[in-house]
Amino acid sequence: MKLAALDDPVHASWLTDQGCRLDSGPYVSEAYAARMHLRRVPHTEPLGEVAERIFQPGRFRREWTTAPECGVPFLGSADIFEADLSNSAMITENAFRGNRRLALEPGWTLVTRSGMTAGRVTYARLGMRGYACSEDVLRIVPDLARVPSGYLYTFLASRYGIPIIKGGIYGTSVRHIEAEHVANLPVPRFEGSVEQDIDDLIANAMTLRQRYEDGVSAATDDLFRSAGIPELLDLHWHEQGRDLGFSIPSPTATSLRAINFAPRVQRIVSKLSTVPHRRLADICKGGSLTSGARFKRINSDPGHGARLIGQRQGFWMRPEGRWIDPRQAPAGIYASNESVLIAAQGTLGETEVFCRPIFVTGRWLKNVYTQHFLRVVSGDTDYPGAYLFAFFRSEAAFRMLRSMSTGSKQQDLHEALRREIPVPECTPADRERIAETVRNAYRDRDEADRKEDQAFALLDDAIREAAR
Repeated sequence: MKLAALDDPVHASWLTDQGCRLDSGPYVSEAYAARMHLRRVPHTEPLGEVAERIFQPGRFRREWTTAPECGVPFLGSADIFEADLSNSAMITENAFRGNRRLALEPGWTLVTRSGMTAGRVTYARLGMRGYACSEDVLRIVPDLARVPSGYLYTFLASRYGIPIIKGGIYGTSVRHIEAEHVANLPVPRFEGSVEQDIDDLIANAMTLRQRYEDGVSAATDDLFRSAGIPELLDLHWHEQGRDLGFSIPSPTATSLRAINFAPRVQRIVSKLSTVPHRRLADICKGGSLTSGARFKRINSDPGHGARLIGQRQGFWMRPEGRWIDPRQAPAGIYASNESVLIAAQGTLGETEVFCRPIFVTGRWLKNVYTQHFLRVVSGDTDYPGAYLFAFFRSEAAFRMLRSMSTGSKQQDLHEALRREIPVPECTPADRERIAETVRNAYRDRDEADRKEDQAFALLDDAIREAAR
């Protein structure tokens, strides 16, 4: 049951506006409440007047490639929320040249406009410059002579902007938002430094997010170069040909599945085995190398619960999702500091998260995690979790994990095979340097989240003050 918010109650003027209707529907609608609240702000301007353009690039023929030198990174409507864009799919340069409106520029506000998740909002980050993006994403290009880009994004992504955007959704099985549905959205304007202060916070947050992406990539690069196997940084996986017509000596009862013995993966394992290394099971002895506990989800409100992170949300820049009561679930739903959580159930699509890792530290320690993650926790202080994360985010580790698939439709990771993964040792000084690079990257990410939170709080205070 939905209730009117006590800090923003239904006003008598709303009854008049709705022809004195006494049913509750219009008054507990978040979109209607947001519009009514913004009516009390002295100065607003339609989004269409402060935006230079609001557009989607139109449909185009997708031609995919796996060769970076021949392609342009491509982001779908879910990919724009990813924290790390290094694993993006690519379309051919020919397909990209056929529709230059696909390209993104930093500072644009991006809104998903199709499907069941229509109405989600994010910001085009520095690393997205020149990326191609799906027609299922609406681009809102600010007129910088009239409004700061970071301020416009903050409003559209706020608890005032998102409900109104979603209020314009139409359709049944496939929902849509069009540019004309948001053009009249009222954008509050403020005198003084409020808008610029919010823009400065968002600009700083975007810089920190780029430092995060650069940092984790640099850590992985450093690890393989320090281990003396830089060739594993660029596998040219799809150029090696498919694994067909091979045999293995002395098969055992451990597995008879062909993918578990794929020659391309065995070449990776052999290369890792030529340098000093340790088995993953040995590193995790005294730590953890198991899936999480299954548990019943009991919903809760944010004030008394914890945010539940599933495999999809774990890779988002700012995860969304349901809140549950952790008191009615086992202790294993939390993750210890510097845990590496690997998405361990799914299917084998190239851009799916199955076998991709996330790293839990800082602000993410207060979240809880589903049982679908494999918990990789080091039991050896000489091999910290930050170092293991730098290894597991590599393509070499990803391909090894994928080869350990077991199951039918929903794949899982073979318990015996994953224990045998060879992890490069490097030197103690190398391990500490690499781990610290990862830690600094996640500090930057946490600081970016804090600055965004400050921007939303500043906007909320300004709207409340103006609406008195």
